[in-house]
Amino acid sequence: MKLIGAHVSAAGGVDNAPNNAQKIGANAFALFTKNQRQWKAKPLEADAITRFKANCLRHGFAPDAILPHDSYLINLGHPETDALEKSREAFIDEMQRCQQLGLHLLNFHPGSHLKKIDEYGCLLRIAESINLAHQQVADVVAVIENTAGQGSNLGWHFDHLATIIEHVDDKARVGVCLDTAHTFAAGYDLRTASACEATFSDFSATVGFEYLHAMHLNDSKVALGSRVDRHQCLGDGEIGIEAFRYIMADKRFDGIPLILETIDPDRWPEEIAMLRHFAL
Repeated sequence: MKLIGAHVSAAGGVDNAPNNAQKIGANAFALFTKNQRQWKAKPLEADAITRFKANCLRHGFAPDAILPHDSYLINLGHPETDALEKSREAFIDEMQRCQQLGLHLLNFHPGSHLKKIDEYGCLLRIAESINLAHQQVADVVAVIENTAGQGSNLGWHFDHLATIIEHVDDKARVGVCLDTAHTFAAGYDLRTASACEATFSDFSATVGFEYLHAMHLNDSKVALGSRVDRHQCLGDGEIGIEAFRYIMADKRFDGIPLILETIDPDRWPEEIAMLRHFAL
């Protein structure tokens, strides 16, 4: 079964996110459990946690269909000690919030070397950060989102993802979220069924589908290999619609959150309905 949704607003409290997802016809959703552009946030209140769980139950959202995303400020590969520690503390806090909400996944951008350390050293720092978080928080899976490769961001090449996973101690608690726009901008073609087959075969050989825990379904405003992160509505960008037909028809993408981050929320109900039709 395909779990299709969007990254919905949690404005006014995390307990509003399941209601917002239900309104657009989703059976999965993503959310921020705190302000994504601030380091600190007040703890989740017990009443909000209770309401969140009740709303998820009422609308039929199981924990495995929900993909929390951490703060954009966090850099688990930061080359400077103080900033790295700040990021690690914030990441652990994000994991603890997921645990409080009864959720099993935490989606995050892996990190950036900022041109101050080499790529491999940065990848090892990211893996070490995940290991440290796992020691502090039980159950929650660290889900690495591939990036477009903009600036000094790592995680754009499948080899980067494989290297991080290789150095995570608990392989059962690490996974990948593939963003189609990022994948395309990083240089992996998705414009045709044959291109999708080649790209996902590469992913399978390099990382492994057993580590695929989620996807972000986005078209791209920018060309193949541009290394720029610019999302577009499905079918309106450089990828086109065939990639999304392919994903919906392929059982390897069943049972994981497939999350829209396309640029027009008003079109999310239409895009979800279209994807669901492709899955028939």
